[in-house]
Amino acid sequence: MSNYHQHNEGTKIGTAFRTGIILNIIFIVLEIVYGIISNSMALVSDAGHNFSDVLALVFSWVAIRLSQKKPTLKFTYGFRRSTILTAILNTILLIAASGIILWEAIKRISHPQTVDSGTVILVASAGILVNGITAWLFQKERKGDMNIRSAFLHFVADTLVSAGVAVSGIIIMLTGINWIDSAVSLIIIAVILYSSYRLLIDSVSLALDAVPDNIDIEAVRNYLTGLDGIVGIHDLHIWALSTRETALTVHLVTKQVTDNALISGIQSELKNRFNIQHSTIQIEFGNQPELCNDCN
Repeated sequence: MSNYHQHNEGTKIGTAFRTGIILNIIFIVLEIVYGIISNSMALVSDAGHNFSDVLALVFSWVAIRLSQKKPTLKFTYGFRRSTILTAILNTILLIAASGIILWEAIKRISHPQTVDSGTVILVASAGILVNGITAWLFQKERKGDMNIRSAFLHFVADTLVSAGVAVSGIIIMLTGINWIDSAVSLIIIAVILYSSYRLLIDSVSLALDAVPDNIDIEAVRNYLTGLDGIVGIHDLHIWALSTRETALTVHLVTKQVTDNALISGIQSELKNRFNIQHSTIQIEFGNQPELCNDCN
């Protein structure tokens, strides 16, 4: 990718993050103020959820900026892994937010309070708009980066949660059953915990150098073993350098002399076919059974 395209892409992502953060901070303030005024735990809990998402956006944006910095003599891969660490931190924030919301919701169920349903409906409707716009900002870039995909999915979920809060306001208005508000806050907690669980599994897997979910290692192995002149492979490793870049190392065994053109062709194909951007390939000429315990 050219420097112009990299700069243009970085500018678009930066604009999406800035816009999403500003919109959601304004909305969080409104939710807290009107949640207290209307006595709605659902609005306050949704504000807590949105606040954790704003922190996640901030950390993700910082991590993406760090990942673009050049490598140093100490950090020879650069700071790409900061995006993975950020994903783990975001999970901790989500879990902490859900714990606070759960405690308050349980207290409210035991002692339900009168809720201003009209205010709840109006503010939650605004939440549908704000969260929908934020999700749309990350829609185009979500496929290439787990952090951005996480942000997108978070705000799609937030849009649905806001819709649920609005529905609870309508039900309270029609029935007068105020504990519905606290029940909806428990549903919000379930959404948060599910999102946290999936994000935790994905981010810890990347931190432990697991093969990224978007890479089929068997398909990569089959491609390599099917190359002309290759009689076996071993020490095939695929891991994430960051939430959007993947690395590969492998030893290929051949019975014929090869040149750099073979390696360059394989690296190009790995990038185009499997989206593996960084590959290190070692060619081993001749029979070397002591090195080929897992050769195919």
